[in-house]
Amino acid sequence: MRALLDTCVIYPTVMREILLGVAKHGVFTPLWSARIIEEWRRAAQKLGPEGVIQAEAEAALLQRDWPLAEVTWPPSLEARLWLPDPSDIHVLAAAIAGSADMILTVNKRDFPRHILAEEGIGRADPDGYLRQVFEAHPDMVTQVCQAVLQEARRLSGEPWEMRALLKKARLPRLAKAVA
Repeated sequence: MRALLDTCVIYPTVMREILLGVAKHGVFTPLWSARIIEEWRRAAQKLGPEGVIQAEAEAALLQRDWPLAEVTWPPSLEARLWLPDPSDIHVLAAAIAGSADMILTVNKRDFPRHILAEEGIGRADPDGYLRQVFEAHPDMVTQVCQAVLQEARRLSGEPWEMRALLKKARLPRLAKAVA
């Protein structure tokens, strides 16, 4: 299965790391576009210069680790598409160009299912999706979450607990399952 990751699931870091950790186990193939990565970089500017530097470094790691994930498309593709928020059309175009089965996003309103269905694409909330993956592969998802938890503790110097970390990352259903 191929899944286009919207900016809102690439940033925050914990959500991205868990999704990509699951992807490394072959559950799905992640996709994104240069514009999605650029939106992430712009969002990181709100954190100041350090946030920008961190986003740049993490984006470089994404390119290194997932060299086939970035998709491109001709401008004519976007011209034929419609979404309630025109600024999200590029996300749908990337999903189509990458032959994605679904878009992982927290923005339900901006990606109506009936419009996506016309293109043969579904939409999934990352929390619900990861909960389903957990039900099918509990040991693997727990292992991925543990690795992300350890890295969060290392980077922040804080004694994060699993449930609190996942809830902060907008993954409350996964938090309940894993914890």
